[in-house]
Amino acid sequence: MNPLIRLLGIAVVFCITTVCWLMLAGVMESRTYTQNSELRGAVSELWGSQLDQRAPFATSEWVVQVEKVEKKRDGEREWTETRMVPELRQLPGRLARSRITSDLTLDERRKGLVWYPLYDVAFAGDWTFTHDAPDGELVLTFPFPQGDNIYDDFRFVVDGVAQDVQPSNGQVVARIPASRGQVVSVQAGYRSRGMSVFRYVPQDGQVTSLEDFELVMTTDFSAIDYPSSTMSPSSRTATDTGWTLTWAFDRVVTSRGIGMVMPERIQPGQLATSLTLSAPISLFFFFLVVYVLSVLRNIELHPINYLFVAGAFFAFHLLFGYTADHLPVEYAFALSSVVSVALVVSYLRLVVGERFAFVEAALAQLVYLVGFSLAYFQDGYTGLTITVLSIGTLFLLMQWTGRIRWSEVLMKPEPKAAPAATGS
Repeated sequence: MNPLIRLLGIAVVFCITTVCWLMLAGVMESRTYTQNSELRGAVSELWGSQLDQRAPFATSEWVVQVEKVEKKRDGEREWTETRMVPELRQLPGRLARSRITSDLTLDERRKGLVWYPLYDVAFAGDWTFTHDAPDGELVLTFPFPQGDNIYDDFRFVVDGVAQDVQPSNGQVVARIPASRGQVVSVQAGYRSRGMSVFRYVPQDGQVTSLEDFELVMTTDFSAIDYPSSTMSPSSRTATDTGWTLTWAFDRVVTSRGIGMVMPERIQPGQLATSLTLSAPISLFFFFLVVYVLSVLRNIELHPINYLFVAGAFFAFHLLFGYTADHLPVEYAFALSSVVSVALVVSYLRLVVGERFAFVEAALAQLVYLVGFSLAYFQDGYTGLTITVLSIGTLFLLMQWTGRIRWSEVLMKPEPKAAPAATGS
């Protein structure tokens, strides 16, 4: 076959396979999006969603007698009447001290192609409020993160007295008599479940002053991260299973909260889509190396041979995409790699020979398909992997082909067929 026609045929095979990969990536993305849309709500209803625990707050209330003047009229006679009426006054209670603990336990669950980072939380707090107002009442309010979640072993204690919990509008309220300057302690705690993020919000995102504040958070996972617009810890200590994080301030003015983002596993659906979209890069490198080797060793490979090899590459992503929601992602990847490499090696063994199939072709596939795909298991290394493979491949090809006269190779005429033998 004419070399230029062979190159054109290989290019057509590459384009057809690329279109198939784009179609498969679309299917994978659609499956992942559909499953996530259908299942996320069900998982939230069963387990709970993100928990944003707001700090409790207090309101100082007292009654004053104010003079009220009213105008009276009786026929043509008018007069004013003065009387004293009670009027309610309110002032925010001052939060003087906070001691909070939050123990997070990761419990990941998988549904279809999506892993959900669920967690258990044991939350407890001890707050001290000061009634900086005339004698009256101090209204103490503890808001729940969500009104429809489950809060096991909930307790609400004021000055050592357990309160009768009657939740209303997503919060519990206690009213106690208080004199000016009185200090009141509040303890509250519960065990609950959530998803993705746990956050403690001092003042609903408003700028507030935190005095004598300490929050200690423990995790049973080591991959810690903090939500946006939150404060980093004052100190952290590694434990056998995770971290102990401490936020401690004598006095700080801030609008930021404190939180933790649960670590997420590699999402099978997203990984399958990403691998499929980048597959043409792997195939391009493989085709390039195989073509150069075939020129150097005078191996005759027809575009149809390249088509079957491309099919084996496509089989990797097809098999991975439909086994990743049934097997652990590592097992699905290993199975797909073994199947694809076996297809290529067993086929090229028949087309070219055992040495080329088991050495050059197998090594190239391990590097450009398996090795390149493995980079997606480490966030941030995909681009670097492509760069290293590109430069390394360029160096090898330049060394291998430095003495080749491409004008002669590409314009080499087709060999003439031998004349048929004639009988005597």
